[in-house]
Amino acid sequence: MLSCKVKKVIIPAIVIAGCLLFSCRQRVNYIMNEGFTQGTFYILAYESPKGDDYHEEIKQLLRDFSASLSTYLPASLISRINQNDTAAVVDDYLRTVFNKSAEVNKASGGVFDITIAPVVNLWGFGFTGKEPEMNKEKIDSLLQYVGMDKIRIEGDKVVKDFPGVMLDVNAIAKGFSVDVVANFLKTAGCRNFLVNIGGECVAQGVNSSGHIWKVEVEKPVDNAAYGASRQAIVRLNNQGLATSGNYRRFTEIDGVKYAHTIDVKTGYPVMHNLLSATIVADDCMTADAWATVCMALGLEKSIQILGQHPELEALLIYSDEKGNYKVHKTRGMDAIILQ
Repeated sequence: MLSCKVKKVIIPAIVIAGCLLFSCRQRVNYIMNEGFTQGTFYILAYESPKGDDYHEEIKQLLRDFSASLSTYLPASLISRINQNDTAAVVDDYLRTVFNKSAEVNKASGGVFDITIAPVVNLWGFGFTGKEPEMNKEKIDSLLQYVGMDKIRIEGDKVVKDFPGVMLDVNAIAKGFSVDVVANFLKTAGCRNFLVNIGGECVAQGVNSSGHIWKVEVEKPVDNAAYGASRQAIVRLNNQGLATSGNYRRFTEIDGVKYAHTIDVKTGYPVMHNLLSATIVADDCMTADAWATVCMALGLEKSIQILGQHPELEALLIYSDEKGNYKVHKTRGMDAIILQ
């Protein structure tokens, strides 16, 4: 699973395309907000019907979201569930993300699995510290708690087969938070907006120049600053976009680099030549989850499974045997990529 930061005065290049989106001819009723959430930046632009700035409401919305789904907050709902707090009551955020995760889990043949949390933590990519020693016995001992058949929602409670079962929704939560903000803006009557949280986006309508929104896709370069190298610009029209990659987060053990995407069957980080996967879907939560699926599967299997899901468009960046960057695109992606 993929677990999945900008000061107020610094806007990363990953959203420069999004900021070009606003142009210097911006109308006064296009509002722009920025800040931090979930350990990363967000930038919002929206045409407010009455010129209202909704930033305070959105900040509270994001705080409520984290209070539900952030595994890094000890008192959050998901943390309480992981701690087997029997008084924890399922809210709409948890129910929605759980149901979508179960849907993608089934569609991906179990590749996407939010119960991978104990193994992710073992490798140091989760919400606890990395274990000082790593061995197959430890991994195998935790795999018994992995599998969405071992956990379910009954009424307003989460029921586990074993106390050791834990949830990590970081591979889908950021995309879901984008949808939450986008839905708030829709409810407020905003017809034209862009929501960008850490590079995951939803765009509806047009920018202040009357053009369809454009967002950047990064070139997957190890440890590069956000947006330091652009792979493509994508036109986003009433859709969500998410990118997953193994080029930012990894750990090194005995001189070997291990990526943070974990194979749920083996408990080990995946090893393949797929560097990043960008998915365009009807909503960002779906795009986020399927980008993770692709990173877990690798290039060839991703191409196969994407062929079974025509509702998804994808841009897959991989390295060939000589280490050169190569790109695979689904057919519909050509129509929305500018370069």
